[in-house]
Amino acid sequence: MKNVNNSNTRLILLHPYIQKQGSSSRLWLLAFISFLTTAFVVTLIYTREYSTTAASTTTATFPSATTAYSNAPLPSTVINTLLHYSSKSNDSFHMSYSELKPISDVLRKCSSPCNFLVFGLTHETLLWKALNHNGRTVFIDENRYYAAYVEQKHPEIDAYDVQYTTKMSEMRELMASTREQVRNECRPVQNLLFSECKLAINDLPNHAYEVDWDVILVDGPREEWPNGPGRMSAIFTAGVLARSKKGGNPKTHVFVHDFCGEVERAYSEEFLCRENLVESTEKLGHFVLERMDPNSFHFCGNRTHRLHHPVH
Repeated sequence: MKNVNNSNTRLILLHPYIQKQGSSSRLWLLAFISFLTTAFVVTLIYTREYSTTAASTTTATFPSATTAYSNAPLPSTVINTLLHYSSKSNDSFHMSYSELKPISDVLRKCSSPCNFLVFGLTHETLLWKALNHNGRTVFIDENRYYAAYVEQKHPEIDAYDVQYTTKMSEMRELMASTREQVRNECRPVQNLLFSECKLAINDLPNHAYEVDWDVILVDGPREEWPNGPGRMSAIFTAGVLARSKKGGNPKTHVFVHDFCGEVERAYSEEFLCRENLVESTEKLGHFVLERMDPNSFHFCGNRTHRLHHPVH
């Protein structure tokens, strides 16, 4: 019989030092990996912050070419070219070069951004928008359909329509009524949005009355027959807006086109005033009006102006 006690069983003993040595190696490996990860994250964060700071500094120091170009004024050669081709138009009602040039010169010298208000959508509409390159140009017209058409065809044009309640045949009566109300509803300094003066245009968008207009051009309405609205309200409103400015340049340039017309000349003398006329041709009157004290109740210093010719 084989002795069961003589088996080949072997006994293996593990020394504690071997177990400790394996655990220690793994801990060192984990520590090394953690160190590399931390170093990578710190380096990544620092690099991103440096890149952002450098980009911001570069942008602040060196503005982009697109921004600089868009804010640059129009070169003189471009302006002269625009005036030349606009004045050579085949349109029967276009302005001549001698009429365009004074307005262009004022727009060129106007501090940017220049606020330009134009009564009338005319052949020169796109020209005015282009010449006031970095400013705000707003157009007022009596024909709502034409205003909508122009805005649809030229989305860059900002046009509004107004409802005139005046008639050219009533020009004398309207002037007399305004003189009577010069200390009340028709005073030279007021917010026209709340005015009930017969000559006041009070249905513009609210923000139009808050703008300090630097240049105003009266070249509308177009209707010149007895029942047409005439330009009495436009001239009166231009005079009040110029005198009621709250900020910006205290002076406002007001141009009246078709200055040879009876309404244009009479109402300009009454509400823009001869002492403010700095330049005139047969077709264009150029006035410079200054901001007035709210307690002023006279449009002009010289009150001798009167209508000399009846309306036909």
